[in-house]
Amino acid sequence: MDCFQVVGGNALNGVVAASGSKNATLPLLAAGLLLEGRSTLAGVPDLRDIDTILELLRELGMVFERHGDCLSHAVVDSAVTAAPYDIVRRMRASICVLGPLLARRGAAKVPLPGGCVFGLRPVDLHVRGLQALGAEITQEFGCLIGKAPAKGLRGAVIDLRSAFGSTVLGTVNVMLAAVLAQGTSLIRSAAREPEVVEVANYLCACGAQISGAGSDCIEIQGVDSLRAVPWRVPADRIETGTLLLAGAITRGKVRVAGCRPLDLSALLHLMLASGLKITTGVDWIEVDGGSGDLHAVPCETAPFPEFPTDLQAQWMAYCTQVAGISKITEGVYPERFMHVPELQRLGANLERCGATTLVHGPSFLMGAPVLASDLRASASLVLAGLVAQGETTVRRVYHLDRGYQRLEQKLASLGAHVQRLVDSDKP
Repeated sequence: MDCFQVVGGNALNGVVAASGSKNATLPLLAAGLLLEGRSTLAGVPDLRDIDTILELLRELGMVFERHGDCLSHAVVDSAVTAAPYDIVRRMRASICVLGPLLARRGAAKVPLPGGCVFGLRPVDLHVRGLQALGAEITQEFGCLIGKAPAKGLRGAVIDLRSAFGSTVLGTVNVMLAAVLAQGTSLIRSAAREPEVVEVANYLCACGAQISGAGSDCIEIQGVDSLRAVPWRVPADRIETGTLLLAGAITRGKVRVAGCRPLDLSALLHLMLASGLKITTGVDWIEVDGGSGDLHAVPCETAPFPEFPTDLQAQWMAYCTQVAGISKITEGVYPERFMHVPELQRLGANLERCGATTLVHGPSFLMGAPVLASDLRASASLVLAGLVAQGETTVRRVYHLDRGYQRLEQKLASLGAHVQRLVDSDKP
């Protein structure tokens, strides 16, 4: 088991590129179950979660060839409809094969998925949406078992509204099923995240008829078949934000190249409001920590285009270094604060009350061994280690490897003292 050893004190400076989007690549690969012919995705990141989805899709009859960040794939066996539990349990996004299997193969057996644990994350919206398209779905022995009508799925009006807000994976799952359904489907209360738009654009390039992606109402006119086309995965907006916050927390000057600034408008707005200097180009963002005063601003996570929950932990780490009391409210996953006690181990002055945490800053952080609990919590501990005095050891970075491609190398290229080691003291 690997760990990160971080020695704080260096301001990060330079230019770095973010890898391809994990949250776009996963459903783009699952969409391959719908396609005829061989497709090539460029910009595919080298991540544990990508390895997991590839392993799952191989079990479902797909073959792959990889050369660097280019991955070509095709379906060679369309008879398999059961996803193995041992693979699905590792990653929540595995559920996105349910819709394509029902649409193209007429049946599916998918175990309830695993992944990061930080509160209730139900799949009932996936089930409700697919049932609206005509699928029969039951839960037996921890598995979702689905069957499409003999004549195939049919278009319907699907409302994905819930107390938990919009669902990205649910929206994508229903969209992947509806593109081959007979007639017109209307997805209301759809997620608006850039990853949803990316999947819709890809499907349209393959022959689907989709309009409204990026709004809360997506209209889909079903087609008979889809043809594989080459596609490039966009930069990961969460990795981009993490790298920018690494520059900000160390008061350095970091430019992230090859990204899409509009995908991070909410983060950039808060960074500007806190006193950072932000400049952008067509495909780059630069943060300059400079020597100005940084101060607290309130932050509340919400579905896109508001502040993303996947940057909340990293933003909290940054807030430990600004003056004042930063109020951080988690509006998506109220229990997503497992990084709080680990940041406190480093000396952060944090006060949690329900779905809100108050960050009293600036705090003088000191290095210590800390334990990563999930993907984004891992990143927040690395960021805190960049400014902590002495040495911070971040254990269980296999969480981090699910969503960041060689983060230690990217940070080191900017001047950070961080290295990956084999953990001799496995927790």
